[in-house]
Amino acid sequence: MKEFFDELETRSDELRLRDQFGRLRQQVNHVKAHVPAYSDRLKDIDPESVIDLVSLAQLPVTRKSELAQAQSENPPLGGFSDLTDQSMLRIFASPGSIFEPQANVEDFWRTARALFAAGCRKGDLVYNTFSYHFTPAGFMLEGGAHKIGCAVFPAGVGQSELQVQAIAHLRPSFYVGTPSFLNILLDTAANLSMDVSSLKYGLVSGEALPAPLRDALSNKGINVLQAYATADVGLIAYESSAQDGLIIDEDVIVEIVRPGTGDPVSPGEVGEVLVTPLTPGYPLIRFATGDLSAFLDGASACGRTGPRIKGWMGRADQTTKVRGMFIHPTQVATVISRHSEISRARLVVTRIENADVMTLQCQVASASVDKTSLASSIAESVRAICKLRAEIEFVNQDALPNDGKVIDDQRPIE
Repeated sequence: MKEFFDELETRSDELRLRDQFGRLRQQVNHVKAHVPAYSDRLKDIDPESVIDLVSLAQLPVTRKSELAQAQSENPPLGGFSDLTDQSMLRIFASPGSIFEPQANVEDFWRTARALFAAGCRKGDLVYNTFSYHFTPAGFMLEGGAHKIGCAVFPAGVGQSELQVQAIAHLRPSFYVGTPSFLNILLDTAANLSMDVSSLKYGLVSGEALPAPLRDALSNKGINVLQAYATADVGLIAYESSAQDGLIIDEDVIVEIVRPGTGDPVSPGEVGEVLVTPLTPGYPLIRFATGDLSAFLDGASACGRTGPRIKGWMGRADQTTKVRGMFIHPTQVATVISRHSEISRARLVVTRIENADVMTLQCQVASASVDKTSLASSIAESVRAICKLRAEIEFVNQDALPNDGKVIDDQRPIE
């Protein structure tokens, strides 16, 4: 049986980077000329200068808030797409009043690679429980299944008893949906004494897959792997049989940056995931997913050579409100950038005697630094940037966890 989806999955790092950044330069040149939203944003960028991750980091980040505002001012897609009426197949809506297009091309969201890695093969009947209503999730996975050569049953969500009856009758071999709903279907089948043993493999997404749930599904006869994808950029990364992290899709460039900024973090450090898909239609550049993750060292044991990330590790949007003022991660990052002595910092918000208190906890690399003077200087930066006063607390090196959190709001929820 064919082990890899295509030869791209096992190419050298050098070939991968050369190919991806060659395609990216073409894309930057294209969007400057044909995608109105990027014509102005990239007007001072020479496409030929974008040769690696360092130069890519000089381009502006695209955030969902910007998409929402642009779409409200210039419906339907805010000038971020080059699709026309003839080349657009569908438009979907996601929570937060964000709209996404589907181009009239095969496997627009590139999910076939993840399905293949999870065991989906030509001729399988794929049982798809993702929604086909409003959001594109159902179509995202259906397109990938069709590319592999599979028929799809568009089950959608809910109606577990009817779904179990359909599985027992159709005998599909491959499941697509959330892991928790798969577990519900298996429990429902057991309660109804229905045979759903045809299901052997699955690709799950949309929520976390904790080890106990994976083990429970395995004990019930189904081997499931994970995919990480969004409606905006399609497949980002996927799991292989080695289950040693998520392998980045061959048609995207992924960066991990300090939350709220576009600044790359150190290797292995947790940060926000930025994605640049290298496919036409909806060519978002440095799209901020709002998700946290971190790069893993080396390649997967499965033989695929692409870079890997740990998977979803939480959300990056840590904006909070203190004494009537919004505090954004970008502001904290600006404070940190003004003081090179700080190796890591976190703004902790607490409530003492009904009053909000901000404390900026700082790690400093040098033991010889004058902490009294540095604390005064940092406090002044906080007041200038955040318009609020904060206490400055120096903590031991490595006291702050490497979890990507910049703002930690510890006030009780009332």
